[in-house]
Amino acid sequence: MRAVGLATHIWANNTRSVLLLAGFPVMLVGVIFGIQLILMGVGFLPNSGGTLSQDIALALSMLGATIPLAVIVAGVWFAIAFFGNQAMIDAMTGARKVERATEPQLYNLLENLAISRGLTTPTLRIIERPELNAYASGLREGHYSVTVTRGLMEALDRDEMEAVLAHELTHVINKDVRTMVIASIFAGIITVIAELLFRGLFYVRGSGKDNKNAGPLLLIGFAIALVGFALAVVIRLMLSRTREFVADAGAVELTKNPDAMISALRKVAGRSMLKAPDEVQGMFLDNRKEGFLDGLFATHPSIDKRIEALIRFGGGRDPGPGSESPRPPTTAVPTSV
Repeated sequence: MRAVGLATHIWANNTRSVLLLAGFPVMLVGVIFGIQLILMGVGFLPNSGGTLSQDIALALSMLGATIPLAVIVAGVWFAIAFFGNQAMIDAMTGARKVERATEPQLYNLLENLAISRGLTTPTLRIIERPELNAYASGLREGHYSVTVTRGLMEALDRDEMEAVLAHELTHVINKDVRTMVIASIFAGIITVIAELLFRGLFYVRGSGKDNKNAGPLLLIGFAIALVGFALAVVIRLMLSRTREFVADAGAVELTKNPDAMISALRKVAGRSMLKAPDEVQGMFLDNRKEGFLDGLFATHPSIDKRIEALIRFGGGRDPGPGSESPRPPTTAVPTSV
């Protein structure tokens, strides 16, 4: 049953990735159309001098020139994001690459897990922050990375850290990581464009030429720009929360130690608030926030629900909130700054 479920999960991730990639130029054209209407409303672009429908028709005719530009921009952005996605994510989170010589214990844990699944060992990265979190990133084989915070390394013992690394490696195996990177880097730019548009309009001054349709044009343009923000929500919903349950189960399958995964999640709970753009936070080991709306649009299930699933299906034992499993000090993961 797991094989069928996993195959379906991977197929769904591949489908989401294709939809996001194919939808990017379409979304970009839509945003450009909204910008054209707004610029026409404030007098930066010429208007028809007629009715609202004639102004809209004129804006649509302008798309004949702007669509090729949108395709070129999308192509350039695809190339930049494809080859530079890791650099972008590193800049957003403050992650840095480390080698085996710098963090031998952590590197060996990740390498052993990768070898057990016949994978090239992902690049290891560390964020020098006290928060407890981790994530996997990358778009293709040989370019995947697993990143952990310094706080996570200091708080977790060897078995718990191995479980977290196995969790992130499962995201790589299941193609979750590719979908999440595409969503955060490729589609996230639409939200950025819409936000810049809103902020820029406060400083815009038109040519002064009167346009009797200025009000409706601005309203329609703003409505289209708002779609950029709505798409961010849609994209988050596309990234099913079940991926975390599947990754937790994958960690147990790799390590044969459900207790370590449960204990790691207990330690992470309430200490994972790592600052990063919302799109990138969806990639984290934990990104749970409080409040009704945050819960409604959450990218992750709650820690309690994840632990409940590990107990029910993995046979693990829960030490309880605020508790830590008694482990000898020698099992702690050595860290170096």
